[in-house]
Amino acid sequence: MSVKIAPSILAADFAAFGAEIEAVEAQGADWVHVDVMDGHFVPNLTFGPDMCRALRPHIKTVMDVHLMIAPVDPYIAAFAEAGADILTAHVEAGPHIHRTLQAIRAAGCRPGVALNPGTPAEAVRPVLDLVDLVCVMTVNPGFGGQSFIESAIPKVAQLRDWGCPDLHIEIDGGVSASNARRLVDAGADVLVAGSSVFRGGSVADPAPYGENIRAIRTAATSVSV
Repeated sequence: MSVKIAPSILAADFAAFGAEIEAVEAQGADWVHVDVMDGHFVPNLTFGPDMCRALRPHIKTVMDVHLMIAPVDPYIAAFAEAGADILTAHVEAGPHIHRTLQAIRAAGCRPGVALNPGTPAEAVRPVLDLVDLVCVMTVNPGFGGQSFIESAIPKVAQLRDWGCPDLHIEIDGGVSASNARRLVDAGADVLVAGSSVFRGGSVADPAPYGENIRAIRTAATSVSV
């Protein structure tokens, strides 16, 4: 599968989300990643369904909504109605991940399952037939700008080795041009990048967004030597 770059709006200008999304898509973003945090499952509070609904008209690509919340099930319908294309729930967020993923599919969204850095790949193996995407966290969820956790890379390779050719493996946390090639070599095809995309640019000067996206994509798709 082709490598997709999914800028996380957590690193964008909160006062200009609509314009930021339009700018980053115009500069080459493949997906737009929306980090939903509840201040309970993770130590931060960000967006709810109403914010996603407000963002939806500005997103022309894929609205990739990462639910870092617990419980998940009571909010699936609201995020689906807000326009999410992909809804990703954490395997650690509740005791009935099968039910959660089935409910996401039934609501009309593509289901994803996420793994925290300390959770082994085996935790999601029983549900791979229910998901379109596995999100491997390469930082501890809750805040942007953290350092990449190298020990997650073998987890990516393990997931890809289980032989699901149509499964998206997404990396979330600390992605940059310096590690993109190793992630893709391990089996990732969706790279979530926040500060490494939005750094240096703005709505008034979006060209750096394109430069940053191209740098990550070029690094990710370059031939290994």
